[in-house]
Amino acid sequence: MFPASRYSIQAQRCIRAWKTVQAEHAPPQHYTWRRNCSSAVTPRITSHYTIFPRDKDPRWEGVEMERFADEADVVIVGGGPAGLSAAIRLKQLAKEQEKELRVCLVEKASQIGAHTLSGACLEPSALNELFPDWKERGAPLNTPVTEDLFSILTEKHRIPVPMLPGLPMNNHGNYIVRLGHFVHWLGEQAEELGVEIYPGYAAAEVLFHEDGSVKGIATNDVGIAKDGSPKDVFERGMELHAKVTLFGEGCHGHLAKQLYRQFNLRENCEPQTYAIGLKELWVIDEKKWRPGRVEHSVGWPLNRNTYGGSFLYHLNEGEPLVALGFVVGLDYTNPYLSPFREFQRWKHHPFVAKTLEGGTRIAYGARALNEGGYQCLPKVTFPGGMLIGCSPGFMNVPKIKGTHTAMKSGMLAAEAIFPKVTAEDPASETAGLHIPEYEDNLKKSWIWKELYAVRNIRPSFHNYFGLYGGMVYTGVFYWILRGKEPWTLKHAGLDSAQLKPAKECTPIEYPKPDGKLSFDLLSSVALSGTNHEGDQPPHLTLKDDSIPVANNLAIYDGPEQRFCPAGIVRYDHLCSATAMRTSWKRAQ
Repeated sequence: MFPASRYSIQAQRCIRAWKTVQAEHAPPQHYTWRRNCSSAVTPRITSHYTIFPRDKDPRWEGVEMERFADEADVVIVGGGPAGLSAAIRLKQLAKEQEKELRVCLVEKASQIGAHTLSGACLEPSALNELFPDWKERGAPLNTPVTEDLFSILTEKHRIPVPMLPGLPMNNHGNYIVRLGHFVHWLGEQAEELGVEIYPGYAAAEVLFHEDGSVKGIATNDVGIAKDGSPKDVFERGMELHAKVTLFGEGCHGHLAKQLYRQFNLRENCEPQTYAIGLKELWVIDEKKWRPGRVEHSVGWPLNRNTYGGSFLYHLNEGEPLVALGFVVGLDYTNPYLSPFREFQRWKHHPFVAKTLEGGTRIAYGARALNEGGYQCLPKVTFPGGMLIGCSPGFMNVPKIKGTHTAMKSGMLAAEAIFPKVTAEDPASETAGLHIPEYEDNLKKSWIWKELYAVRNIRPSFHNYFGLYGGMVYTGVFYWILRGKEPWTLKHAGLDSAQLKPAKECTPIEYPKPDGKLSFDLLSSVALSGTNHEGDQPPHLTLKDDSIPVANNLAIYDGPEQRFCPAGIVRYDHLCSATAMRTSWKRAQ
């Protein structure tokens, strides 16, 4: 691969050093190679201004950094179900009480719903409250659930599990939706009510008053090169100030992480635990299409100690569409596990393959999921702002549903905000309004009751029997007691702490994709709708550029190159006598 004149001497030295290791005491060869080659000089990867301040970078001298500022009553970050429901409810209240209220919403996608991949099972409880006449308004809920299947999969067989009334996975009364279409429809309703929506603007920075309360947000700067320098077309983002700012970024948003630290919002809760969900949209043979059918499974290809499962929904959207996906809890222990490849392997199960054979995959995507539930909910109010939706983590994990709780949280936030922002004297001790009534209202709502009832299901899987022990617990204590057991189980801790060193684990041999049911990662990303300019900063920022090589690669064999659902993380190796130069490259 490399010119012999340049690398042959180094290669010979590596080989000689390798042979000096005593075979009977040597750990696996791939681990020794990583350990001996992980002391390389760390290349500079991160160029973000939060790590390398611009005022200390000579390339930014003389660049105009003043930002245009605008002011609203309420600013909402994120055009998902939570943010749009909050905006709609605020304008509904303003209309009912004949008050003037300016509500601005910023969304990073080019249009509302563009970053929301189709395929979800929607519980309409919050929608019924927000728009009782949603059918007359033309809400795109076209597929009521007509059939509910749940299975335990072995490698070749399916064990059906009866879906008893009252179990979390029972979908009677729910709708299968193309969630991107539903979110787009919510955006149309918001605009009709007078909400100012700004798609294509990512909130990049939280702004603060001198008293420490949140002042608003700043949108992203544009015209920055990959190395962090300004281009000729550089333009500063704008500032949006508000009395209250709602943060509905979704799971693990970067602004929410800043707020957690600033206001110590996670002081009295457990660390959040996460999962990754991968999803595809297929057009299948019409003879195999069963509009309204919902299928869920657990078991193969995951082992009993890896939390996860699958879904397959038959949509009724004028053509034989199915949305299918695979969820893997990120508290797995084997660093060689690849959620994407587990997903591709699952599609070859006979029970799944018979639906997909002869079909065509038309879309792919992935997202992170909050799975901690009740035990991991942070404080959601602070001076000048609130957390709504999947940002704090209102997902009901056993149901695999979070849209209805996200919408309700936005509505509750709006109802707490409205009397404060429209009052002549809001009686706030800080410049940014602090509205603790939102959290009080949450604890009195059906969101809190719902999450409390299922609080022990996810942590019950942390036992010797894993999946099967958790299912027994769910059947006994949830189905019979409905979550009223007088104890609350704890999660295992940080997901990252569950990962074992690579030397303690066996690499997983995944079958090659066949190009019919299973596919490689690059061809999948091509169907994700993402589009980035080559010369722009990476969307990931490392706090410490040495961690990927010195820790992740040396100890865990670089698990991020396997768990990343878009292939944006890659290690390139050049081994010399004493070191391996490793570049942690991120594709745009």
